[in-house]
Amino acid sequence: MEFQTYLNTIKDLIFDYSPKVAVALLILFGGLWLTSFITKTAKKLMTKRNVEITLTNFLGNIIFWTLRTMLFITVISKLGVETSSFVAILGAAGLAVGLSLQGSLSNFAGGILIILFKPFRVGDTIEVQGEQGSVAEILIFSTKMITSNNQVVYIPNGMLSNGKIKNHSQLSTRRVDIDIITNYKSDVTDIKNKIAAIINQHPLILKEPKTDVFINNFTETSIHFSARVWTENAHHMQVKSDILEQCKDLVRI
Repeated sequence: MEFQTYLNTIKDLIFDYSPKVAVALLILFGGLWLTSFITKTAKKLMTKRNVEITLTNFLGNIIFWTLRTMLFITVISKLGVETSSFVAILGAAGLAVGLSLQGSLSNFAGGILIILFKPFRVGDTIEVQGEQGSVAEILIFSTKMITSNNQVVYIPNGMLSNGKIKNHSQLSTRRVDIDIITNYKSDVTDIKNKIAAIINQHPLILKEPKTDVFINNFTETSIHFSARVWTENAHHMQVKSDILEQCKDLVRI
């Protein structure tokens, strides 16, 4: 008799909850497809509008997980679960996690600021926190840099957004500073003319802005000459090396 009672109870539960489970499953599978479709469509639209890839992926992930969270709450509500208490628990958990991850949230906010205001882009050569290198990837919590000696450096975005950044690639031209030292036996005018002649013959040096050659400093034993020339950003190191090499015969200590 008891077994029959349990069996009837189970049948009643199945008949009562079957429609709810069917609707919940329909919403779940339809929602999974719809969230993926919306996310892909949003990414395609941002790509067509030439939105930076880092920002596209970031916004795509936010859209995706926001829709999935809404879908989860909708599904469990269809199963008869009280969602108001669940949302309260979720909010409390989020607050606790937020307090324990303040540093990570600072880096997260810094990543958003970098993506939105673009103080540098992937491929730029930057100098920050005592490190100089090429930006390989802008992540949400950190930025990946490759140094000139092929080392990988990760800088937290919180430091980047609040600190000093020197971007060597943002402008198309760059000034090359060259210093040459001679002794007091040298003919000052002759040295200046020879430096200017070497500079004027170099094909990668720009005519504008104008080149400057001048005496920068006097010490007890030497005269310091300086040259300020302009070139394309990509040729900076080559121009500096070439001019120094061609001026080596002028150096007298």
